[in-house]
Amino acid sequence: MTHSTPHRTHTTRFWPRLGALALGLACCAGNTLAQRLPPEVAAALARAKVPPSAVSLLVTKADGAGPPRLNHRANVLVNPASVMKLVTTYAALDTLGADYTWKTRFYADGPVRGGVLAGNLYIRGGGDPKLVLERIDPAFQALRALGVHKVRGDIVLDHGIFEPVERNPADFDGQALSPYNTAPDGLLVNFKSLIFSFTPEPDGKTAFIKTEPPIAGVQIDTRVPLSTASCGDWRSELGADFADPDRVQFLGRYPAACGERSWPVAYVDPASYARRVLQAMFTNAGGEFSGKVRDGSTPADARWLMDAPSLPLGDLIADINKFSNNVMAQQLFLTLGLQGGRPGNLAASRAAVAAWWPAAIGKDVPAPTLENGSGLSRDERTSARALGQLLRRAASHPQGAVFAQSLSIAGVDGTTQRMRDRGLAPEALGNARLKTGTLRDVASVAGYATGRSGQRYVVVGIVNHPLAAAARPALDALVEWTVKDQAAKPN
Repeated sequence: MTHSTPHRTHTTRFWPRLGALALGLACCAGNTLAQRLPPEVAAALARAKVPPSAVSLLVTKADGAGPPRLNHRANVLVNPASVMKLVTTYAALDTLGADYTWKTRFYADGPVRGGVLAGNLYIRGGGDPKLVLERIDPAFQALRALGVHKVRGDIVLDHGIFEPVERNPADFDGQALSPYNTAPDGLLVNFKSLIFSFTPEPDGKTAFIKTEPPIAGVQIDTRVPLSTASCGDWRSELGADFADPDRVQFLGRYPAACGERSWPVAYVDPASYARRVLQAMFTNAGGEFSGKVRDGSTPADARWLMDAPSLPLGDLIADINKFSNNVMAQQLFLTLGLQGGRPGNLAASRAAVAAWWPAAIGKDVPAPTLENGSGLSRDERTSARALGQLLRRAASHPQGAVFAQSLSIAGVDGTTQRMRDRGLAPEALGNARLKTGTLRDVASVAGYATGRSGQRYVVVGIVNHPLAAAARPALDALVEWTVKDQAAKPN
């Protein structure tokens, strides 16, 4: 698996509850309607049938000089969706540093002689957000280089650096097999997902199915008949059956018109995923073991063999922000709560961010209300002003360039590529670095934009409304207006 799959998040409707909250706060939020909306933004909102009262906007200079160019309901607490990842990634960058790495550690409880470990092999997770097959395979090869070719015992997987996050992956929006609903894990292997790749074969009758990563004890169809149907809802056409943890079947047909396609799917039994995948990869690397692969704890007297470090944090936050990877964001959020050797948990992480916020961002703006730090939540709240102040602080941070580079380049990569297809912000393309957010009833964008004048701006736009998806063009218009250096008109 060579990439982080972009995840679009959804919720069931929460607008009535959120709307009541927003109305309750609007009476007390200072300067929330200080400026008229830019005409192009107002027009786009009108076309989407979204009222200005459902939108929070802020545009200000990144260096903080002067009053904001635009300040519309910027103090109102709203659901920012995945834009909340900016809080998690910047807090991590500020407190842990761009060079921080997670370590997956290998231990033994017996001697190694003649290529044989006479005992159990322990693999202790360090919370690595991106422990994928391209990093697991070199780790197993390094283990072989240390002389561990055979294990006369069990392979024990230790997930204990984080407390388990107990949740049904279907609870959020009913999409249990969507990778964006994967729960965090102290030993998170390959996002607990399988990628199925479909390639029509030259015979014109079947498509070949390739599966990554290898997974032990699961029988998976390797071919599916082709059809002459158009490439519409091709996933439904496949008639996939993922219900049995030991068997994956494709009972339908694959449209030849689709060419090559890939389908990432969260494994139906996430609790056994790491055991199955690591068993397959260990044996594929030439390893042998006489026991079983099981979950457990590493004994205090186990002997350390080696570490498999992660990629540095500065690299990983690009996956989190550019591609809005939810489980990676949650792994990072849990890491913020690690202290005193105790397992990390969500409550500790919330407390850590709340304690960090006043000194790092400011006492004059309330800290966000966080659930899991990814924005995949109905309950997380912040304001455009808070996000704007965070972005301004990040702009002058010693590692501010690393943070900015983790954002998607407008119309070029990550979640903002579709800006080019929509064609509504031609001057913004390549001139803004942004994080987007999408939930049902929420559309958001936040980041930096460089104006025609060369001035760098912070831009934040958040829509909370049942028709939020239709208001995405208004957020494009906001970024375009910012890049054009147009002035907002006072009332």
